[in-house]
Amino acid sequence: MTRDLPDRPRRHTLKMMLGATLLPLVGMSAAPVSGARADHGDGTPRIGLALGSGGARGLSHLLVFEALEELGVRPHRISGCSIGAIMGALYAAGLSAEEIRAGIDELVADQDENWLQTLMGGKWRQWLDFVQPSDRDGGLVESDAFIAHLRKETGVSRFGELEIPLQVVATDYWKREAVIFDSGALWPAVQASMAMPGLFSPVSYQDRVLVDGGLTNPVPFDLLAEECDVVVAVNVLGTREEGKDEALRNPAYLDNIFNTFQIMQYSILQEKRRREEPDILISPEIRDIRVLDFHKVDAILEQAQPEVDALREELADLLGKG
Repeated sequence: MTRDLPDRPRRHTLKMMLGATLLPLVGMSAAPVSGARADHGDGTPRIGLALGSGGARGLSHLLVFEALEELGVRPHRISGCSIGAIMGALYAAGLSAEEIRAGIDELVADQDENWLQTLMGGKWRQWLDFVQPSDRDGGLVESDAFIAHLRKETGVSRFGELEIPLQVVATDYWKREAVIFDSGALWPAVQASMAMPGLFSPVSYQDRVLVDGGLTNPVPFDLLAEECDVVVAVNVLGTREEGKDEALRNPAYLDNIFNTFQIMQYSILQEKRRREEPDILISPEIRDIRVLDFHKVDAILEQAQPEVDALREELADLLGKG
């Protein structure tokens, strides 16, 4: 878990903010603290949750949802990119962590290989009625059926129907800039946010050609600063180690593309942090899980659990629930 650097001023001081919100509870009065933002009205700070990109490693966002529910915390706002946009949309739509876990278990049950291998091997019914081979030059597969499945599972079509406000990050292919969606149709925005170059075809929406939001903002914690008192950012880029055999020292075509993409996202995140830090940043130590290794969900969750446990303790202390 990474905290604000001591030599950089914070956007606001958490202890001062919490002191201001807790004073009325003990019958004391105080003038508002400069820079402190309003809370829910019950003395608890508004929690913003930023869910990062990272392919299969983003399944670990589920553990964050479980931790928040154990603490009785409901995010005030969520922002998400790529897999973070998918998981954030499910949670913002009102699905519980238990329901999301059940959906994941259903999709990856009895899998012994990643879903792209399943698709290319022709074993459609085992996993992918949702992602179909593309007949366009822009990507290997299409995600229309998968997005339709998410829409059906949530019963939600538009941002305005969500129980928790959500911001989704995509990237304008031609303008080379981030595009933030928080109103209108939900699923075209999510589909654009997950459109990883080389894998999924770009998405044409609102007169833009859109691709993966991780190209411009892989962990969009900066979007939450003005509306939330405490911003929790979840970085699921994980780590990769050089292999000892020839195949791993010389990555295959897709592995080369995807890991290069991760290197770029890591660099963007580090540069963002030089300018501004979230209040809490966790980076689960998920090792040697490739972008499409959704079938390794048990290993992903096991590796991410210690960091999420630390987050739970940090929030419990912050909220006086320890």
